[in-house]
Amino acid sequence: MQKSSDTSDGITLRDHVYDGIEEYDQKLPNWWLFTLYITMVWFVIAWVAYYQLPVNAPTDYEKLHKEIAQIELKKQAELEKMLASLNDDSLLEMSKDPNHTSAGQAIYESKCAACHGVDLTATLGGVNLPGVPLNDSEWIYGGNPLQIMYTVTHGSPDITKGMIAWQAQLSPSEIAQVTSYILSKQTAPPEPALKPRTEI
Repeated sequence: MQKSSDTSDGITLRDHVYDGIEEYDQKLPNWWLFTLYITMVWFVIAWVAYYQLPVNAPTDYEKLHKEIAQIELKKQAELEKMLASLNDDSLLEMSKDPNHTSAGQAIYESKCAACHGVDLTATLGGVNLPGVPLNDSEWIYGGNPLQIMYTVTHGSPDITKGMIAWQAQLSPSEIAQVTSYILSKQTAPPEPALKPRTEI
């Protein structure tokens, strides 16, 4: 059994020596002990309050989804405002913005390149693809920016002879980005449409 004795400075000296080293039994500081006790008591209170009592406070999961929903509503409102202000000039401005055209290129290459070609020439290795070229000035349903966007959105009037409507698969902002990318690749000003469509 180990013995201990108090020194003059209040440190308890244990009667134990190992390799010439005397061990001291120093009491932990009160502030440290009180901090430990307070955290232990707080943990018990918090655990009981959060997990055991029937409190109707929202969980972190519910709070997160509420915040995400608010962010989505804000984004949707901004999108609707942006789409309401779209016109030929604003779409042409978008076609000069690398952020819009790069996003539109990614969408184009995943959705449109199979029919219109990666380079918009409607060819692949010298073989004609089902779509029409999109980098020239010839347009079946109108070559103005809003007309191009309308065609991408609603497709051709006869689905058996032309493009499908992309409005079910792409959001309005994505369609605007694809349109801006197509406009950025035009080699000549668009010719008047054979069947002009100004509605959007």
